Amino acid sequence: MTTRPARSTKPLAGVRVLDLTRVLAGPFAAMMLGDMGADVIKVEEPGKGDDTRKWPPFVGGEASYFMSVNRSKRSFTLNLKAPAGAAILKRLVARSDVVLENFRTGTMDKLGLGYATLRRLNPRLVYCAISGFGESGPEAARGGYDLVVQGESGLMDITGFGDGPPVKVGTSVADLVSGMAAAHGVVLALLARARTRRGQKVEISMLDVMASLLTYQAGLYFATGQRPSRRGNAHPSIVPYEVFKAADAYLTLGVANNALWKHCCTALERPELTADPRFDTEAKRVENRAILVPLLNEIFGSRGVDEWLKRLEAAGVPAGRIKTVAEVCESEHLKARGMIVQLPHPTAKRMTTLGVPVRLHATPGAAEIAPPLLGQHTDEILRSVLKLKPAAIAQLRRDGVI
Repeated sequence: MTTRPARSTKPLAGVRVLDLTRVLAGPFAAMMLGDMGADVIKVEEPGKGDDTRKWPPFVGGEASYFMSVNRSKRSFTLNLKAPAGAAILKRLVARSDVVLENFRTGTMDKLGLGYATLRRLNPRLVYCAISGFGESGPEAARGGYDLVVQGESGLMDITGFGDGPPVKVGTSVADLVSGMAAAHGVVLALLARARTRRGQKVEISMLDVMASLLTYQAGLYFATGQRPSRRGNAHPSIVPYEVFKAADAYLTLGVANNALWKHCCTALERPELTADPRFDTEAKRVENRAILVPLLNEIFGSRGVDEWLKRLEAAGVPAGRIKTVAEVCESEHLKARGMIVQLPHPTAKRMTTLGVPVRLHATPGAAEIAPPLLGQHTDEILRSVLKLKPAAIAQLRRDGVI
């Protein structure tokens, strides 16, 4: 493995990643690897960079979208369409452990930089390709965007209320979960390489990833042949397990078994509901959902959310307030857990970002390096990794290669 100084305690220290991705799924995957100690070199088009560098709003001249998924990286500008640029990438591949790309299927092959070519340069290379619909099957040539994949995966068909249109998830879940799957796949391939001494290709289809998230919804269809319906905030197999309206705000309530139902009835000061033959088993509560849910809404509407949450917590019943994004970003609990992080930045001065959710107690990762300016580390990488002289670097810049 390659070397990166001063990060030896992190689990991926010594792993070099060439991140050729842009927008969200790939950059999120690469950021996760960088947070865990990998030396991530983000390869960007000279003068342009990642598309998201131009997406408002901006902080200190830098796009907040870009900064949210590109920390823990070094930016290296390179024109892959120029023969000299392709040659430099190949030299970097020979000195790297991982290549990440999320171009449309076939693009890297057209550039002469596909897996078949790069693995000959470096048999230990882990090559991860993220695409919308995968590299096989009748729809392999389609491009994939988060919204399109959310729709095509069935996720939107089960999101929203029954009397309304399909609704996408409030964040770019297809991109983000595919990015997590890519990071997972890369680490598994590195683990396999430690045994076999050979790399391999990791293929991530956003459609595959999102379809896999259907889990029990797909199980319901396979078991019954019936299409799951949109239920708003309700659960198809558990009642009460949804959103209720207190006197002043909304809350969530999760009662997944009879023991919790008994505790819930105690907290609501309605113990008689425990023995009500319409509600005394999990199956009966589902069967009589249309009766029970309005009754619970009437009860919750009699008091404020803080009082209900105090009662439910004391009874050991899972419940919570529906918080705004602002409340989450200012959460004292998340701050105490290191999930709200401030990093020094060259132009934004100090940026706030979310931290690392995967906690390894012996070899923890961390969000420590701010997102790079476009091409910030190009000269540094050419000097330290490829040992190029200043004159050669200057010529590459004049030629538009970097």
